[in-house]
Amino acid sequence: MLGTVLLIVLILLLLGALPTWPHSSSWGYAPSGGLGLILLIVVILLLLGRI
Repeated sequence: MLGTVLLIVLILLLLGALPTWPHSSSWGYAPSGGLGLILLIVVILLLLGRI
């Protein structure tokens, strides 16, 4: 249950970090790249049954 909630929250954060707004276009993909890495780690841990 906790893993599913964590996965949903991370996906929402990843979508929110995409540089689509004019003020964040100079950020590049660094915020979404970091969140993508965290999301990948959580998915791997979910598949292995650690969470």
